[in-house]
This record gives sequence, C-alpha cells and structure tokens, in this order.
Amino acid sequence: MKRLLLIIVIAAIAGLSATAQRRIDKRIYIGGKGGVLLTRQSLSPSVPQGWRLGPQVGGVFRYIEENHFGIMAELNFSQRGWKENFDGAPYSYSRSLTYIELPIMTHIYFGSERFKGFVNLGPQIGVMIANSASANFDTGNISALPDFPVNVHRTAQYGLEVKNRFDYGIMAGVGMEVAFGGRHSVMLEGRFYYGLGNVFSAKRSDAFSSSSGMAIGITAAYLFRLK
Repeated sequence: MKRLLLIIVIAAIAGLSATAQRRIDKRIYIGGKGGVLLTRQSLSPSVPQGWRLGPQVGGVFRYIEENHFGIMAELNFSQRGWKENFDGAPYSYSRSLTYIELPIMTHIYFGSERFKGFVNLGPQIGVMIANSASANFDTGNISALPDFPVNVHRTAQYGLEVKNRFDYGIMAGVGMEVAFGGRHSVMLEGRFYYGLGNVFSAKRSDAFSSSSGMAIGITAAYLFRLK
C-alpha cells in the first residue's frame, strides 16, 4: 500500500510536469496558513482508535513560471497523534506527537486569474519536537483495573518510548484559491497525509510491526505576491 501510493504520486508529478510547457512571468508568493488536523496512528497489530483533533500553523512559499504548474513548500507546526476508542468503557487515552514539518509539493492549478482550483502532490518530512500522553487511568498498573478490556484492547503502546523522531511520507491535497487586490489571495485546502516511517521500533521482537501516522487536514492560507 505504501509503495503503491508513492508510485502514484511520483507518476502524477512526472506526468504533470511534462505537460507544463508554456512559460509565463515568474510569480513568487509568501504567506501563512492555519487549520486543524484529524490524525491517527496506523498500529499493527491494531489498536481501536478514533480521530484525534489537533492544530496546524505554518508559513507558505510558492513559485510559478509555468502555465498551470508550480512548486509550493511549507514549514508547519503540527500536533498529531492518536485517540483510543474503548467502546463505551469509562476510559480515555490519547497521545500527542508534535512535529515541525516540511512538505515540498507540485502545485497544479486551473481556472481564471480571480478564481482557481488546485491540486498539491508531493513528499513531506518532519521532526518530532515533543510528545506526551493523557489518560484517566494508571497506564502502568492495568492489572488494578478489573473492568479494563484487556482481551480486546492492546496495552503495549502505553509503555513504549518514541524510537524514531524523524518522519516522512506522502501527501495529496485539493482546494480553491480566490485572488483580490492584484497581489493578495486566500486558499482553502483539504489534504491527506500518509506516513511511511514508524514512531516505535519495528523489529521482529517488538510489540508493533508498524506505527506510522496519517492525517486529514483542513486549512486556510493567505498569500502575498512578491513578484
């Protein structure tokens, strides 16, 4: 699955780059963005989860000199992680993983000068700068909880330390942009990120063979055209 997604993104970028042949005046934009992320962790063996809500804020750089085609990069502060689902039991547990992220994307746009639709595709790397857990029970003493659903809910993740702070993956987003005043524009985007790296150690003897992240983001951005 991970390999297939990576191949699709690379092929799409290569194909769209080949079609962008007509040059236009160079356009350079900078700006800022903010929004929310719905995140979870792809743990294998699986752990019942819901989506965890967290913020994302950052800066945006965009460069265009081809008709319908450009390059876009961001530097984001994102709070990811997961929230576990106990199926009605009176327990709650969530893990917060805070990252500085750098997505570098192919930016494909279409429409008029005033109103455009766009697609963003590309890789993303990140570095975890903080992590914390929140629970309404003692995660180090599960045996003291007589009604804890140990038969259907794994608990190995509670005692695991983060092994890999470096994260990488692929993302795809779609959205719309409205330009005004000659040099200003506002963008709205929905984006999906699929992580390819593991947070925990994934050796044969470890509790999880996979612990990669995924996120759905909804953000708004303001851009100012420098040139």
